[in-house]
Amino acid sequence: MATEKQSGLVQGTLDMLILKTLALEPMHGYGIGVRLDQISKGVFQVNAGSLFPAFRRLERDGLIKAEWRATENNRRAKYYALTPQGRARLARAAKDWETQTAAISRIMRASLGEI
Repeated sequence: MATEKQSGLVQGTLDMLILKTLALEPMHGYGIGVRLDQISKGVFQVNAGSLFPAFRRLERDGLIKAEWRATENNRRAKYYALTPQGRARLARAAKDWETQTAAISRIMRASLGEI
């Protein structure tokens, strides 16, 4: 789904990470990839071949909206922003993620004496 350095994104998390990035501020596509790299401290370097199909899917599903604007370098770029439906989806996804990662952590810490 996405390319990066040593370990891959957990399947199905790219949309959630894009939505979270856009919850911080509207951004153009390249900026979203850079921000994911920055926040993850280089663990997730998502390429355009993964990002742009995700943008199209999220836009089609009404979770993000796009408009053409000038970048900080005065170039035209498509800027993406979260919709109210996108905020709701992000809230659900974040809650599900917290539940799943807590359960995985319990499993990984388990010892035979605790079962």
